[in-house]
Amino acid sequence: MEVPKGKLISVGGNEDKGTDAEPNFTPKEKLNFFEEGILKRILSEMKGKDSLVEVITTASMIPIEVGENYIDAFGKLGCNNVGVMHIRKREDALLPEYIERIKKADGVMFTGGNQMRLSMIFGGTDFLKVIIDRYMHEDFVIAGTSAGAMAMSNTMIYQGSSTEAMRKGEVKITTGLAFLKDVIIDSHFVKRGRFGRLAEAVAGNPGCIGIGLGEDTGVLVKEGNKMEAIGSGLVLIFDGHNIRHSNIADAEQGTPLSIENLVVHVLAKGNFYYLNERKFFAESPEKLAKA
Repeated sequence: MEVPKGKLISVGGNEDKGTDAEPNFTPKEKLNFFEEGILKRILSEMKGKDSLVEVITTASMIPIEVGENYIDAFGKLGCNNVGVMHIRKREDALLPEYIERIKKADGVMFTGGNQMRLSMIFGGTDFLKVIIDRYMHEDFVIAGTSAGAMAMSNTMIYQGSSTEAMRKGEVKITTGLAFLKDVIIDSHFVKRGRFGRLAEAVAGNPGCIGIGLGEDTGVLVKEGNKMEAIGSGLVLIFDGHNIRHSNIADAEQGTPLSIENLVVHVLAKGNFYYLNERKFFAESPEKLAKA
């Protein structure tokens, strides 16, 4: 199995007007981003202030405003080599100019919004193939927040109420951009109470590791496996490999689900989780080995 040379940074996001509204959660009036600490980490995993970053606003319904805010946010950190790609339909993704820009960038940043727009517009395109090829064979960074984080996995949640989760059929799954295999990523995890949503998704796909990202919180994944928690909040890991009982196959639509032996880990900044080994580490295993 080929090990990616690039890095993934998935961020739980923050409230913004470019994200589809969910019942019981009213977006704030002001457009906000996660704290500068995570943006700074994204730049440091590229080439620092000299990084050439391409921001992809496809998921957002207010792409101009979102793009301008990212240019401003990166600029405050001293990075002024920021391009914005307002790719709104599949035809746009086929334009050679965008593919050439991806070939020159040090990394990309997928914004929040609607993750279905990302899978629908980029799935199967040369644009996506170039991103994947660079991620697999170069020191290339793919970052994403909210919808941009959720779309990174091959199994992607695209719909599901937080309050009605754990009733069969409430959580809807489709195929994401597949930068990361055998995981399911959910965002705004703590603030929007999405524990049941991710638990249902993992129960239906027990071969996947569920990753619940709090706001202003993310994970840095190296080699497609070694995951480090970053940011100020929490990351929850749902491991369904050893589920013994689940009624998800036989339950009727809309009825409550039961799950036995779903394992949950809670990570804070500086903790690690290795996906292939399904193992939690309080500190970097590599640093501990050298000590």
